[in-house]
Amino acid sequence: MSSRGAYLNAVAGAVPDHDIHQAYIDWGRAQIGDRRLRLLFERMAERSGIAHRWSILPQAPGGGSPVDPGGFYADRMPGTAERMQLYADAAPELALAAIGRLREQVALDGITHLVVASCTGFVAPGVDQVIAAQLGLGDVERTLVGFMGCYAAVAALRTAFHIVRSEPAARVLVVTVELSSLHLRLMTEPEPLLAGLQFGDGAAAALVTAEPKGFEMTAQFNATLPESDALIRWTIGDTGFEMTLSGEVPGRIGAALTEPRVRERLLDGWAPSDVDAWAVHAGGRSILDAVERGLELAPDALDSSRRILADFGNMSSSTLMFVLADLLGRPEKKRGVAIAFGPGLAAEGFRFERAS
Repeated sequence: MSSRGAYLNAVAGAVPDHDIHQAYIDWGRAQIGDRRLRLLFERMAERSGIAHRWSILPQAPGGGSPVDPGGFYADRMPGTAERMQLYADAAPELALAAIGRLREQVALDGITHLVVASCTGFVAPGVDQVIAAQLGLGDVERTLVGFMGCYAAVAALRTAFHIVRSEPAARVLVVTVELSSLHLRLMTEPEPLLAGLQFGDGAAAALVTAEPKGFEMTAQFNATLPESDALIRWTIGDTGFEMTLSGEVPGRIGAALTEPRVRERLLDGWAPSDVDAWAVHAGGRSILDAVERGLELAPDALDSSRRILADFGNMSSSTLMFVLADLLGRPEKKRGVAIAFGPGLAAEGFRFERAS
């Protein structure tokens, strides 16, 4: 195995300026006819741990939300083609905003590779090509990670990890961009409405090089839970992409984290108490609670993840990047585990240690 290191030098994120969280709760409440179920939805929304979620969709006339008169979802559920046109325009713009914020932290000259992850849209030429053209990267080597869901950030960073370890002079720009708010659909039951309540839009950018600065990414890992492939599904429908997120997911994750096989892949000889930086994908409050219980963590161990969830919701692949950015800004955090969950049901991640 190569002894060359790969370092996550810096991470930055960007979100739109349109907060849709309360508007979604009001809309969701109106979709449920049964009073008992409506009250259940309201109670669970209050307990979600989310205060804000952001959308690239423009405000309706008068400053209203996308479901208000004149908004994108006011009178109908637009077709997938119309939604993908918005993705083609907005995804590169938001990604470039994140790259601009990354540039405020670290020089981005000499980029040799571009890795982009996104699962909330399709366009060709791809978002990676649009970004490369806008940045003037010429014939940079590009990799597009698509449709993997919330753990796609791990796949993108893992790709950068392997590139840098094989080419020490490489400077890899890693970008995630997700526009989940493009995929609202008509729902009348609490479970799918609560699943939709988690998601918002966001983009992140990171620089991975052999320069010993930031977090050194070390061992990579993955674990797929048997007989769980139906618990998280993401299919293409005529009116956007249709997310299925079973209420069984937190319980399955919590139980899996007590299994020796999963713990060994996750920790590789470390004890949970050896880790002071937990970068856990903020997929929802119940997911974070399940990880905390399964690994028997201290109540404040996941504070970065809970803060990102509160401020931005679940931004699919971008969420883990936001958590890593938060931890990079906390110099007391020295040794960590990054982990995200997604379709499969699978956990993907890596261990890391601070270099500077």
